[in-house]
This record gives sequence, C-alpha cells and structure tokens, in this order.
Amino acid sequence: GLHFKQKLAMVADENSDIIEMVRGEGLMLGLKCKCTNTELVSALLDQRVLSVGAGDNVVRLLPPLTIDNTHIDQAVEALSAACAAVRVAEKAKESAK
Repeated sequence: GLHFKQKLAMVADENSDIIEMVRGEGLMLGLKCKCTNTELVSALLDQRVLSVGAGDNVVRLLPPLTIDNTHIDQAVEALSAACAAVRVAEKAKESAK
C-alpha cells in the first residue's frame, strides 16, 4: 500500500490544480479533488480505471489486495492522463463562457 500511496502523492503534487490530497490507509485510498469528483471518475473510466465518487468530493480507489507494482504503475499513468483530460475539459468550459 505504501508504494501506491507514494505514487499517488507524486501525481497529486504534479496535478495540484486537480487533486488536493491523497488520504487513506493501506490500499483503501481516496483522492480529495479540487474539481468535482464525477469529472475525475469519468476521466478515469475513459482510461479504463474503475473508481467511485465518495463523500466531500473524494474519488475512492480500492484495488485488489493482490495488486503488483506493475499494475500500480499502470494505474498511476492512467491517473495522470485522466488529470490532463480533466484540465482540458475545464479549460474548454472556461473558454465557452
């Protein structure tokens, strides 16, 4: 779980305009979002990562206990891509105003 949380924290630092913080213990982790959690859940689904919105604008990640570092790295890459997609969508919304 520590490897996953550290990787998520790196993505959160790189995408601080989208993700406010990583919280949770073990593999039961959540991403506190600055955007709406539904935007990030949708972008993650486009990247083929299942997640669910949780209370107070959090995206819950709950991978299987048998996950290995290769799959964690793939999920983290998908999260980075999802953050980029959310950023593009937010800029498009702003320019449409």
